[in-house]
Amino acid sequence: MRSDVTMESCRRYVLLVVLVLFSFVRDISTSVTHYSIPEEMKEGSVVANLATDLGLDVKTLIKRKMRLDNIANKKYLDVNKETGELYIVEKIDREYICPAKLSCYLKQELILENPVRIFNIELEILDMNDNAPQFRRDVIHLDISESTPKGERFSLSNAVDPDVGSNSVKTYHLSESEHFNIEVQTGRDGSKFAELILKKTLDREQQAVHNLILTAVDGGTPARSGTASVIVRVLDTNDNAPTFDKVIHNIQILENSPLGSLVIHLNATDSDEGSNSEIIYSYSLYTSEKTQETFNLNPSTGEITVKGMLNYEDFRIYDMEVIATDHGATSLSGQCTIKILVEDMNDNHPEISIKSFQSPVNENIELDTVIAVVSVSDKDSGDNGVVDLRIPDNMPFKLRESSDNYYELVVSEPLDREKVPEYDVTFTVTDRGSPPLSDNETMTLELLDINDNVPQFPQSFYTIRVMENNAPGALLSSLTAFDPDLHENQYLVYFILEREIANTSMSMLFSINPENGNLYALKTFDYEIEKEFLFHIEARDSGSPPLSSNVTVHIVIVDQNDNAPVIVSPWRAHGSVVEEKIPRSTDKGSLVSKVIALDTDSVHNSRITYQFLQVTDATLFSLDQYNGEIRTMRMFSYRDPRHQRLVVVAKDNGDPALSATVTIKLSTVETVVKAYSDMTEVPLEYDIFSDLNLYLVIGLGSVSFLLLITILVTIVLKCQKPKPSNLAPPCRNSVISERNSTIADSTLVSNDAYWYSLFLAETRKGKMVVRQPVPKGSRYIVSSLPRGTGLTNTSDSAASTLQVGNHITLYNMRTSCINIQPYVSINSEHSVVRFNSLDQEMCPQIRGFSSVIVY
Repeated sequence: MRSDVTMESCRRYVLLVVLVLFSFVRDISTSVTHYSIPEEMKEGSVVANLATDLGLDVKTLIKRKMRLDNIANKKYLDVNKETGELYIVEKIDREYICPAKLSCYLKQELILENPVRIFNIELEILDMNDNAPQFRRDVIHLDISESTPKGERFSLSNAVDPDVGSNSVKTYHLSESEHFNIEVQTGRDGSKFAELILKKTLDREQQAVHNLILTAVDGGTPARSGTASVIVRVLDTNDNAPTFDKVIHNIQILENSPLGSLVIHLNATDSDEGSNSEIIYSYSLYTSEKTQETFNLNPSTGEITVKGMLNYEDFRIYDMEVIATDHGATSLSGQCTIKILVEDMNDNHPEISIKSFQSPVNENIELDTVIAVVSVSDKDSGDNGVVDLRIPDNMPFKLRESSDNYYELVVSEPLDREKVPEYDVTFTVTDRGSPPLSDNETMTLELLDINDNVPQFPQSFYTIRVMENNAPGALLSSLTAFDPDLHENQYLVYFILEREIANTSMSMLFSINPENGNLYALKTFDYEIEKEFLFHIEARDSGSPPLSSNVTVHIVIVDQNDNAPVIVSPWRAHGSVVEEKIPRSTDKGSLVSKVIALDTDSVHNSRITYQFLQVTDATLFSLDQYNGEIRTMRMFSYRDPRHQRLVVVAKDNGDPALSATVTIKLSTVETVVKAYSDMTEVPLEYDIFSDLNLYLVIGLGSVSFLLLITILVTIVLKCQKPKPSNLAPPCRNSVISERNSTIADSTLVSNDAYWYSLFLAETRKGKMVVRQPVPKGSRYIVSSLPRGTGLTNTSDSAASTLQVGNHITLYNMRTSCINIQPYVSINSEHSVVRFNSLDQEMCPQIRGFSSVIVY
């Protein structure tokens, strides 16, 4: 838009000039034709019509070879031969053709031939504002000291504008700044330049560099401008002291930190630059030597590191003052204060101090008695210094805090030296740090013995089996008691508690070693006389006062097979042959005789079996091996001999077995003999001869012999006054041999040997037999007591019979459950046997006895 306006104005200007010149060319053909055009016209633009302006015929221009000749210039213009117009061939730049000139002309010659004519043409190039002002340097650097006073001036390079006149540089402008402004000056050649003026003092620490924009403006329309950067670098002066980012430092560091550990990195800054900002660090005179020995300060970097060992318990706070000094010509310095707090670590084990410990102590010490006083401590602080004291849980003691960090160990449960003779009491103290540290101390508490334990036997009841026929002085057993006490409280002495049995003291039968409890037999025992003994042994310690305990000893005499069986039936004199008579008409299976043998040994050894040792005719008689009954196996024939000889052997069950034999001579008779059935004692609930069949006496006995028996029976009946009883009816097949005995009512009188065997036989059947000597003769009264009646009645019924004699002894008073001898009381004055009701409950077998023997 601006270019079109310019071209239009240029055309008007050219026409005006051409009209003026044309008036002169008409009169003077040799004058110079002058044209004026603006620079920068487009190529092909018409400047003027030379044919018209010079009065030439356009039609002849070609023939006359019209041309335009440049004089020392580049060909910028040319002429159109057909129209005679002068036009622009190349864009004209006035600043290029006429640099630094106020006026600029292009001289041309127009040449025509036929005839030759030369016209001088002068073309003035008019300036246009087509160039902006331009500085020689785009960046202008200025160094100004921060100590420069205000009002100081500084020259700036001026701007250059190739345009001329009013299109050249007219003025300068500076960007806004609180420290600078400019003043425009005019040089001798009329050029414009600017001076920079300092209107406010500079501070490099606030702004080290000032960036300004200087603008040069020309006077063209429109105006053009050019800019340059003005960089003002403020030069430093040592006007600032070093400063720390923090004046007071509070630092916490753990004790026992390794050497070389970084404590703090001090950072002091100096806003100056160069050597003025270089800083060194040092301790001030107010920093103690202890601190300087513990911490190292790097003078260049300001790092403070650990130099010595840190111990919270020795030194907890370190104060130091550090100075930072610059390297300026006139050095300045700054300082800061540092307080280093050493933090406690749990590096100290808690300590235990035993202030008092009482050992040994009596085992019967009272509860809550103080055994020990303990103090605990820990050099650490906080939770690291808080300690807890404990002892093992399984001890009869407890801790009781008496004062701050003082504890008492007291007895909490009864002590027993026999269970635990000493205690290793471990005191363990633990702090509450993380991780917790602990320490322990072990003390041994010994207990002194007191005589608080009685001697103890391993068993409360000893049963000692002694084989009969033992050697006097033989060791029976060792009855050793144990006393858990110590020393004299443990030394034991053994005694036999005196007790008389049948006017015989136990100390005469047995002896015990008072030191070791060995029990000895002082005599040889006979099972058939003494079967057992019951007494007590006491063990007494040597304490003060002494304690004792006793144990029951039951001596059981063990039977040996030292007694051979004794044939008691059929009775015969020693070494004689028993003669028996039987009817020849005896039926098959009839009882001929019964052999009874007794053995005074124990039940096992006294078990007897019977065998034929010799027999005249083995087909005629049979022998029951268990009950000794001899029976006929068939009836007698006329061929059988009249006399039969039978040898029967009775053998016991001992090892080795002992035996006895009896020879029976049987004679058969033709006369019929009245048979009597087996005699039994009806008043007794159990027959005295339950297994013995009474044989009928063969033949007629002597009348005098029968009369004698009748008299004896009558005497016995008058003494005992038994209840009358009926005899069992006789059996025709029973035969009883003739012997020296008589049966009358419930009382029998017989020889000693026979009734002794009867006593042994009946006791095996669960009866007790009472035997008592009779004043006249050597015979015995045997009274069988009915089982069904009460014990008291039984004793009363036998009172009249048992009035003879004052010394009464019980035999065979042992049952299968318990020895009943101690539980039977006998009135020796009245010869009455009594049983305790409690004993009957303890041993029901007592009720099974139906008879008692006393002698």
